[in-house]
Amino acid sequence: MWKYMPKVELHLHLDCSLSYEVVRRFVPTITNHDYQTNFVAPAKCRDLAEFLTYTKAPLQLMQTEYGLRQSVSDLARQLQSDHVIYAEIRFAPLLHILMGLSADDVVGIVADEIRRQTQHTHLQMRLILCTLLHFNERQAMITADLVQRFIKDGVVVGFDVAGDEANFALDNQQKSFQALGRVGVALTAHAGEYKGAKNVWNTLTTLYPKRLGHGVRSIEDPALISYLRKHQIHLEVCPTSNIQTGVYSEYRQHPVHKLLQAGVSLGINTDGRALNNTSLCNEYQRLHETFGWSGREFYQCNHNALQAAFIDSDMKAYLSKKLVNT
Repeated sequence: MWKYMPKVELHLHLDCSLSYEVVRRFVPTITNHDYQTNFVAPAKCRDLAEFLTYTKAPLQLMQTEYGLRQSVSDLARQLQSDHVIYAEIRFAPLLHILMGLSADDVVGIVADEIRRQTQHTHLQMRLILCTLLHFNERQAMITADLVQRFIKDGVVVGFDVAGDEANFALDNQQKSFQALGRVGVALTAHAGEYKGAKNVWNTLTTLYPKRLGHGVRSIEDPALISYLRKHQIHLEVCPTSNIQTGVYSEYRQHPVHKLLQAGVSLGINTDGRALNNTSLCNEYQRLHETFGWSGREFYQCNHNALQAAFIDSDMKAYLSKKLVNT
């Protein structure tokens, strides 16, 4: 029903999106059972920390140029199947240097493959580089430096911090966000995925992002909702992921509908297509069945996401016509 609706996806982790088809190129003998066991997180995890352990298997396959390029091209195929017209893909380069590639090599390879896929498809893709909450300050600054050096090529467009919000603070990340904020780099940050509104406030006043990865527990504080509206802070909402990590026990408890009704800018995302065992079509269908969403709500979310995208106004205008006319 929603397959051919043009879509925008801003919150999508490369290392969490390896399909069975691409994993078989790396490991021809792998069975679907083994893939489901190692590359797809359970529908209900104990917590975010358990969920994140399922990133280990895909990361092992993404330590070479071949592995990185195959992962990007596979994700481009999945996005096209979902009729996505614009996507921002994020990953942490420092997790891909275990077999001899330098961090510069890693970003260069992924950016080049994104550029190549964009040129050969009708899909526009850009890249966000991530530091992680368990990284030390030096690792965060190395990642920030990669953003500054690669952003001028036009594929890298922003900076993010991801990871285990429940067990790590922002202390080691503040300097890197300040450095990039001073030079006008677009910033997003995971917050309100597991911890509550207090942590969202802390992230907003410490890192000053223009978007929040997840941010759904903002619903717990009316003053925070007002702040998000006033300052046009966009939420990159990933409903299925929040059920998997135990933030909400079932889909109908998710606050996405209340957030949209409250006038908060938000978009719908998968988080990780393999790890979360979902697609945007699946997310749209569940939102339709649970909250009665139709084309109006989905268009509003895609419009919101496009306006919050880390691209220039000309590209936004070009893609906006596709949202309306496709």
